[in-house]
Amino acid sequence: MLAAARKDALLERLRRDGRLVVKDVALELGLSEDSIRRDLRELDAAGLAVRVYGGALPASPAVADYDARGRVARSSKARVAAAAVDLIEPGATVLLDGGTTTLALVEALPRSFAGTVITHSPTIAAALLHHEAEVIMIGGRVFKHSAVACGSAAVEAAQKISADIFFLGVTGVHPSAGLTTGDADEAAMKRVLAGRAAETFVLASEEKLGAASRFGILPLDEVTGVVADLGPDTALAADLAAAGARVRYASTPKQPRGDVGGPQ
Repeated sequence: MLAAARKDALLERLRRDGRLVVKDVALELGLSEDSIRRDLRELDAAGLAVRVYGGALPASPAVADYDARGRVARSSKARVAAAAVDLIEPGATVLLDGGTTTLALVEALPRSFAGTVITHSPTIAAALLHHEAEVIMIGGRVFKHSAVACGSAAVEAAQKISADIFFLGVTGVHPSAGLTTGDADEAAMKRVLAGRAAETFVLASEEKLGAASRFGILPLDEVTGVVADLGPDTALAADLAAAGARVRYASTPKQPRGDVGGPQ
């Protein structure tokens, strides 16, 4: 089998199963494990797969540059945003991550919302200029890929705030990899922010579901819930619930605050 055909077969396996185990694929295709590992290294370098111990996971398309991500899955992000806004209580202190799905949340948030919004994203802060909410910016070194502040100054500032609810942006939501993103410093900042809120909900539009990126943020069972544009009867929904995720389905009618799939 030619290298191009092998890689196509590996990508098809990742799309179909959501993960790939080297020894199983080598046996199935009648190839050496070394050949499969070499192909996976090249797919990883091309941003088409994420290598993990013993195999690989599907790579998230959400690691593209900020402008490109803004054009991906717009309707899915709008559904997630609408479901997320339903979780915000009047007068709450809301902590917002950066990213294009969070920007969709701001667009869905009524301008009359009179609570407090804290963010480390200048893009998110600018989008809130015409809302009644008080807006507090966390400063630091700007990570341009996601338009957020990271680094020691941002971490120090974040440790002095607290919020009722945090909406966490990710690039991957996978049953075995958990919640992931493409940059180590950004992952660390997200963990700090999650620790400053009473509740943390993940914003998971369709392109992030079943995909993974290089750096782990948190396990699925360490956040309050995942607002996902996903059908409750899908295999992925079952796999996420089995991994400890409490899923709120953005594509279904409004659910009571405590009505989430997965363990309670």
